[in-house]
Amino acid sequence: MKPCFGILGGDRRQAELCRLLRQDGHTVHTFGLKEWLPDEDGAPEAAEGAPVVILPLPVCGADGLFNCPDRKIDSAALLARFSPEQLLLGGRVSDPMGRAATEKGLTLLDYFAREELTVTNAAITAEGAIQTAMERLDRTIWGMDCLVLGFGRIGKFLCRRIQGLGGHAAVFARKPQDRAWASACGYEAVDLADMRCALGRFSLVFNTVPSLVLDAAMLERLPEDCLLVDLASQPGIDHEAAEAAGHTVIWARSLPGRLAPVTAAEAIRDTIYHILEERGGLV
Repeated sequence: MKPCFGILGGDRRQAELCRLLRQDGHTVHTFGLKEWLPDEDGAPEAAEGAPVVILPLPVCGADGLFNCPDRKIDSAALLARFSPEQLLLGGRVSDPMGRAATEKGLTLLDYFAREELTVTNAAITAEGAIQTAMERLDRTIWGMDCLVLGFGRIGKFLCRRIQGLGGHAAVFARKPQDRAWASACGYEAVDLADMRCALGRFSLVFNTVPSLVLDAAMLERLPEDCLLVDLASQPGIDHEAAEAAGHTVIWARSLPGRLAPVTAAEAIRDTIYHILEERGGLV
């Protein structure tokens, strides 16, 4: 028998996930998705009581409140609604919330900790970042000098797409091994000292580092018409200093949910199926 799912809160990704699961023959109860599923009844009990409950990505915001536009409750109150017999699946589960779930005897797994999802999410984010930049540029990326700060998953996908569009990708990475990988992949690898001298030639900068990299002094070295796209959850660019220097800066967070919710939902669905299969469940 196919499992019954409850989907609580989130954004359009969860609404699309509901649609995909129902297409696969599953019973799905939802709550907190009226903006995208206007016909839902709005009662949370069925979704909260399902054998498999899918929580949003992220489960909670920085304020500790559940990520649900229809219900503002803290993580402790949220966990109190579940029982040990249920399987809870959430994205970017905080350490305190994970510990609290364990103390209550709950099984709470972080589907965003799965490599298959983080890689796909990085690919979607990189494509969305390119889209975001191209919508604001008055010239093509072809022939453009672009700087990518950080060479993690998103940075790798960004460089590949920049080069594919005919741009020139340079990578700033603090770790020597990351610079070595960037160079081996055919990208210009830059350390901090070299970046200070080279900033004047970049027309487009993508940041993926969740700590300050471009401060006021560094920003003054960029061309006045340089476009800055910050993809990090915690800014790696001093946004106020950038705007004061006349640069356009875009804090482009949550791109998968905003620009490609269907693809993002497909990736979450596949990851959830993998989890259930590994636990011996039917999908």
